[in-house]
Amino acid sequence: MPSMQSVPEQQATPKDWLGLVVLAFAVLLIAVDGTVLDLALPFISSDLAPSSNQLLWIIDVYSFVLAGLLITMGTLGDRVGRRKLLLIGAAGFGIASVVAAFSDSPEMLITARVLQGVSGATLMPATLGLIRTIFKDPRQRVMAIGLWGAMAGGGAAAGPLVGGWLLEHFWWGSVFLVNIPVMLALIAFGPLVIPESKDPHPGKFDLPSSGLSMLALVPLVYAVKETAAHGLSLLNLVVAVVGVIAGIAFVRRQRSLDDPMIDLKLFSNQAFSTAVFTNFLSVFALAGVLFFGAQYLQLVLGNTPLEAGLLLLPGTASSIVTSLVAAYLIRFWSSGTVLAAGLAAAAVGAALLFGLRVDSGPTLFILGFVLVGAGAGIALTLTSNLVVGAVEPERAGAASAVSETAYELGIALGVAVLGTVVMSFFRRGLDVSNLAGEQATSAQETLGGAASVARSLPTEVGAALTDSAHAAFVTGMHAASAATAVVMAATAVVVAVRLRRW
Repeated sequence: MPSMQSVPEQQATPKDWLGLVVLAFAVLLIAVDGTVLDLALPFISSDLAPSSNQLLWIIDVYSFVLAGLLITMGTLGDRVGRRKLLLIGAAGFGIASVVAAFSDSPEMLITARVLQGVSGATLMPATLGLIRTIFKDPRQRVMAIGLWGAMAGGGAAAGPLVGGWLLEHFWWGSVFLVNIPVMLALIAFGPLVIPESKDPHPGKFDLPSSGLSMLALVPLVYAVKETAAHGLSLLNLVVAVVGVIAGIAFVRRQRSLDDPMIDLKLFSNQAFSTAVFTNFLSVFALAGVLFFGAQYLQLVLGNTPLEAGLLLLPGTASSIVTSLVAAYLIRFWSSGTVLAAGLAAAAVGAALLFGLRVDSGPTLFILGFVLVGAGAGIALTLTSNLVVGAVEPERAGAASAVSETAYELGIALGVAVLGTVVMSFFRRGLDVSNLAGEQATSAQETLGGAASVARSLPTEVGAALTDSAHAAFVTGMHAASAATAVVMAATAVVVAVRLRRW
């Protein structure tokens, strides 16, 4: 084995690969924490008795804060040091997790979730920025990003499984305490195996730009999530307009600054702009399919949450595997070719879901989701590699934050847009002619609401409502899957044309 001194300067050392392991586990937990709470909500509702609005904030405030602070924290890491910010974020995340686990009121849990969002925003761009500076060799870097992407994508899908297992053995606070060992390991080993990196000439930090970025992203994410859950309203529209106006002001300010928070000239780089756009749309598709697929498996096919999570595992596994395989494939083909092929596979997977029926069983869904997951895994690795490769190592944190923001917006809009498509068909197709006014309203709210109303009705009437609800929901899934297939196919064509030289 060669000595450390004989390793070429561009090649990563064993210590660098150990550092990647530490970073990857940090990303895994952040991703898991975004979805692990879903199964714990009934237990939290029983124990803390939150109002409906408080319950929504417990679920959503984490992603609101995370999305709003990504750009700020990415830029801050470039200035103060990415490792330093990473370790501070890990400590904050661990403390917030303990507070969340032992919360004795809804307000306390919401506050803890806010702190988790703040800390999570420091971790995500810092990890990808550090990978950019640690792995100087392009081949090794894309392999490292493949592992990072596998942890990010797999963690989000694994959240319900982790939560299901913990809730079968422990109390609801355990879904937060699972973070503690990894965060302690990150704090202990991070300084030993992760080198510090930052921009040596970062320029002045612009506080107004930070405020505008948050004022743009938080209202937009809030508006799309609320629209997905409750439909379009005047309040949601006003909130979205506030976000758009703040976004326009943010862009104008960046153009006028000598040291902008985001260098908008990056978007003139064809590889960078196409990668960010593709990252957004691939996650958009994955999040939308997960949204209606999880309901289909549970409420139409009758699986328990844990069984549904297990049926989603093949798609999760395909995302993890292709995240890693993508790094190998670009040794033989260009990034544009591999990325376009992955998106085409996702389009085929979404098109397969058009064949789902009320009584078709889970096999066709699993196959379609495997292809969608495979495309998303390839996209996450290759788009992240293109984004950080388009900038100097000193600015990797800010560039990573742009990619992460696209990822978060893709999740929010995927659920909102595709969820709205599904529910619009559901509401139009649901037969509520035999229901009273309040019952009809409840049944039309969600598929779960229709199931709840059906259980309270006489057997024959309830069965008819259940059949109508299942048929209407599957019709909505057909429309959403067709739209997803078209979007993925069009994106594959765009990528093949714009990235043919990469």
